[in-house]
Amino acid sequence: MKILLFGATGSIGSVVAAELVARGHEVTGVTRSGPTGGEAGLRLVAGDVTDPGQVAELAAGKDLVASAVGPRVGQEDDREVLIGATEGLIEGLRRSGVKRLVVLGGAGGLLTAPGVRVVDSPHFPELWKANALAQIEALARYREVDDLDWTYISPAQLIEPGERTGRYRTGGDHLLTDPDGRSRISIADYAIAFADRIERGDALRTRISVAY
Repeated sequence: MKILLFGATGSIGSVVAAELVARGHEVTGVTRSGPTGGEAGLRLVAGDVTDPGQVAELAAGKDLVASAVGPRVGQEDDREVLIGATEGLIEGLRRSGVKRLVVLGGAGGLLTAPGVRVVDSPHFPELWKANALAQIEALARYREVDDLDWTYISPAQLIEPGERTGRYRTGGDHLLTDPDGRSRISIADYAIAFADRIERGDALRTRISVAY
């Protein structure tokens, strides 16, 4: 499969890229700065995900576009980056004719009780609140789109480097927790879930969540 991946050198995107390459996919990674090394088998190019024209040009001839774009914590405006990427991807794919889009989402909008989101907790880190709210807005925008086959994949509440076990559970709009009440997943296992969803081609026009 020919895949265009935005955010391919980020902490999560780089692992997603490596997983896809290892599975034999032809991956073109897009970064704001252009080629900077990268994984073997990964072609890196420069591009701006907020520019629909560039998205359309880069997506031409691809089977699928994926995005692991995220703002640099404390260094960029979360909403500007995430909503800019959302609008750029939607319009860019429409121009390109590519229908399939898989997006790294956030966990802040997952429900912990009816009408109660993760971000609503008084213990939610202030540092991540703007990011969570922007991700919620981005998902709402995707849910207005009925002419693209998008999938929004939320990780567990805690996603961090860790073991690649190949094990995970899939849910929907509710926060997944383990028997001890923890919601977590390693970046490596999130990348497996992300790649699995790309290959299965299902869960269209919906948000799914993954966790242990």
